[in-house]
Amino acid sequence: MAIFTIREGSKFFDPVNFRNIALDVSQLMLLAVGMTFVIITAGIDLSVSSVLVFSAIVGAKVMSNLSGSYEEVRRYEFPHENVGIPIGLAVAVVCGLGWGLINGLIITKMKLPPFLVTLGTLSASLGFARIISKGASVTYVPINVQTWIGAKRVFDFLPILVIVTAVVVVWAFVLLTFTRFGRYTFAIGSNAAAARPAGIDVDRHLIKVYALSGTLAGLAGAMDIARFINPGVATHSTDNLRAVSAVVIGGTSLFGGLGSIIGTVIGTFIPAVLSNGLVIGGIQPFWQDVLIGVILIIAVYIDQRRRRTDERM
Repeated sequence: MAIFTIREGSKFFDPVNFRNIALDVSQLMLLAVGMTFVIITAGIDLSVSSVLVFSAIVGAKVMSNLSGSYEEVRRYEFPHENVGIPIGLAVAVVCGLGWGLINGLIITKMKLPPFLVTLGTLSASLGFARIISKGASVTYVPINVQTWIGAKRVFDFLPILVIVTAVVVVWAFVLLTFTRFGRYTFAIGSNAAAARPAGIDVDRHLIKVYALSGTLAGLAGAMDIARFINPGVATHSTDNLRAVSAVVIGGTSLFGGLGSIIGTVIGTFIPAVLSNGLVIGGIQPFWQDVLIGVILIIAVYIDQRRRRTDERM
């Protein structure tokens, strides 16, 4: 931020620009927060990007169908949108919860590696999304979902979607830092075998953690409907990797037992600020991928060094 401010001045260091950055990362932040809990348990959830897409498409379909008759919505008339919009958004969140429970149950009951399970559900959820949408964006969604929520700002400045994400971040920080749920999450990531004799139901807790990750992906899908109205299957294809990168850059260990929500927030903003500053500076956006890759490697290297130091001590 200091470098871009010195180089670009008010073009970069401007409240409106920071608002746009916050809005751009709002959905990714939800995925990264859920991923933080998963990675702290020494797991991973590669399905979040496809779960987001599936949730958005199903939620948008339900919203359209409940907002009016077949003929009415095709005339862009939505007499029942007061019912269709909230139910559609709620369905998107529930879809995310469902996929999260599937991940958790398969991982714990079938004793399969999280990498392989979530890789499978990534493909399955995206496949179902394509079947439901027939490979196209969802149409005839009430535009008021954007007017009332997606484009709504508090005090004519702060987007509602940013506020929603901020509330989730604060809640997740409290959950991870000050509650039994957070302590169990760290204990399982540090040593799952030792957590069981200590009285922790590891399987039940892991199911909750993956359900949390899926629910936040579903919430991101609901936000996708509110912001862009017509969700499609061609979007968010790399959001899972971006979420993992944000979590690791923020200091959460891929080996489990170590991490924080504050670190994840910082790790999510770093690529966004880089991208924004590079675009304003007229630098090719391809350099963003190079810089993020370098930062990710450095973050993993620091984590490895820190772990080796802790083991020696």
